[in-house]
Amino acid sequence: MSDAPEDKQQKKEKKMGKVLSEGSHGSKEKGTAGRTKDSISTVSCQDELGHQDDNTRMAVTMENTYQMGPYKHFPVSAVTDILKDVLTTNLQQEQYDADSAQKKSKTISEEIRARVKDLMIPRYRIVTLVHIGQLTGQSMQISSRYLWDASTDTFTSYSIKNSSLFGMATVYAVYLE
Repeated sequence: MSDAPEDKQQKKEKKMGKVLSEGSHGSKEKGTAGRTKDSISTVSCQDELGHQDDNTRMAVTMENTYQMGPYKHFPVSAVTDILKDVLTTNLQQEQYDADSAQKKSKTISEEIRARVKDLMIPRYRIVTLVHIGQLTGQSMQISSRYLWDASTDTFTSYSIKNSSLFGMATVYAVYLE
């Protein structure tokens, strides 16, 4: 039996570690000038460029769960405790310095995000915002607007003040359907 040219091409791509993307069906269609237009799009499975193993890993394809709501809701009180602990630990005794505030807010944000991810809440996207500013008798308002489902998506926030600075952290949890 001889293989069709399309089957040989698919075997070759499979051997090289390429798979068809979801939207492509391997069909060919006629272009306007009489040329054949190939509509196959591929995704490479290589970890590093230029280094290909003989046994490349194929992308894991998961089936749809059709799950419209979470099995476990986002634990707001546990995340608020994390925010309180991290902000108190990092900012309670600090003095405001404009040069280090940006780095400090980034490290605090990364620490909060890591500790929230350690709770292993499935199917939630975590967004973490940290604001650090100087206390000089001014007023400040921080607001945000998002489009979300009020039954599954949520947020929590915590703020702290000391003699020279304020810090506010907010964690948004958006459910992925």
